[in-house]
Amino acid sequence: MTDDTARHNEKMAKKKAARDKIMATKSGEKGLIVVHTGKGKGKSSAAFGMIFRCIAWDMPCAVVQFIKGGMESGEKKLITEKFADICPFYAMGEGFTWETQDRARDIEMAEAAWEKAKELIRDTRNKMVLLDEINIALRYEYLDIDAVIAFLKDEKPPMTHVVLTGRNAHEKLLDIADLATEMELLKHPFRGGIKAQRGVEF
Repeated sequence: MTDDTARHNEKMAKKKAARDKIMATKSGEKGLIVVHTGKGKGKSSAAFGMIFRCIAWDMPCAVVQFIKGGMESGEKKLITEKFADICPFYAMGEGFTWETQDRARDIEMAEAAWEKAKELIRDTRNKMVLLDEINIALRYEYLDIDAVIAFLKDEKPPMTHVVLTGRNAHEKLLDIADLATEMELLKHPFRGGIKAQRGVEF
């Protein structure tokens, strides 16, 4: 064994011991409030990755799409065609706000989606509920942020995970989140004239 290998092994052994000591203190479980926000791509993709983990473990879960529910996507296609029995999928928006140009209708659809979301979250059989693009509905005040916060704090079952996505997450939502991730935009093909493509964006 070379000196470099011996030093590396010793360093890794110390790291493992320190890591094991930390992990020994982490034994609790709870239903998490997870927020994916930021200007970068990947917020919904990361959230659907969590949903697919639940599906892989035979854990009942559900998806409610706000705002962009009218769009087709690979995630929606796969879930509705293959996994609808374990993960019902409710696409309840009618498109982005600049496309609908009907605030009253957008509010009506957002409120209907929130009512469905509450129903799914209250159902303790669901281990995870994804509220895709709800942050947009909250940003445009289609929903009352205080009512959403109160529900998540007071009515969410203790072991149910709720994942909320979309840009510009409200500070009040970030305050109660157990896990919050901000996606940072570094480069985007759209700026180079490339449109959204199947298998990448949807």
